[in-house]
Amino acid sequence: MGAIDTVPPMVVTKYRGREVTQEDVAFIQVLIDQNPGTSRRALSKLLCEAWDWRQDNGHLRDMVCRGLMLNLHRADHIRLPPVKRRPPNNIVARKKPESVAVDQSPITGPLREIQPLAIRQVRRLAEERLFDALMEEHHYLKYTRPVGEHLKFLVMHGSRPIACLAFSSAPRHLGPRDRFIGWSKEDRLANIRYLAYNTRFLILPWVQVPHLASHLLGRMARTLSKEWEAMYSHPVHYLETFVDPARFRGTCYRAANWISLGLTQGLGKDAQTKDPNRSLKEVMGYPLTRRFREILSHVG
Repeated sequence: MGAIDTVPPMVVTKYRGREVTQEDVAFIQVLIDQNPGTSRRALSKLLCEAWDWRQDNGHLRDMVCRGLMLNLHRADHIRLPPVKRRPPNNIVARKKPESVAVDQSPITGPLREIQPLAIRQVRRLAEERLFDALMEEHHYLKYTRPVGEHLKFLVMHGSRPIACLAFSSAPRHLGPRDRFIGWSKEDRLANIRYLAYNTRFLILPWVQVPHLASHLLGRMARTLSKEWEAMYSHPVHYLETFVDPARFRGTCYRAANWISLGLTQGLGKDAQTKDPNRSLKEVMGYPLTRRFREILSHVG
């Protein structure tokens, strides 16, 4: 008697690296039907618990799960309950951080004369309010509320803030970076969390200290992975940022040994064509270990 062939489950979709089969879809619909009157937010948490779908820090991946369920609903694979509440758009309707008074008397002179400098991670701490206010008032891009994993750092000269740096989850698709690392699609999906994106870097305008910016980038490169692991239970092995060539030359990044990898295509994440819809940015990267390609190209 011959062996019985087993038919692998049919994959309906892939979302954030997870394959969703027909059996998964049926399970989700049963979960919805068994919890009438339950909100979409609560359903996503129930599904995460059923699947034990968690972040590295143990928290449920309910926001990712919510996106998956919405995609399945829009494709008519499942029937979600009606939306009960529409939260305000954080970008359109966000409340600006309240201004915080700080000493703005000039800080000048050589770098050695303002040492030692303290770099403090302030996310979820009382000083986060000061960070947000300084970004809103003094950075040309203003403050925006980050999405996903992110950290915020204040640089202090005694009791005075002199700089702010923010890092967040890296963009999922970035051609120059992906080619530089040399990873496959599977590698990228599995390891994108080990990258951090420098979203903001602000030296406050009353601070005029040569070499300060590159000095701070060097210090951040030595400490960021440990701070990230303390917050999110995993390290980072590679840093990246965008530089707008129309405004900046990226001098401090180059002085700190960041590598120029080329230009973006000028496409937003929701672009429907390959025609540029925004200004091109220079992509710069900084590996935190010599083995970054080996580490970031490992799946499992």
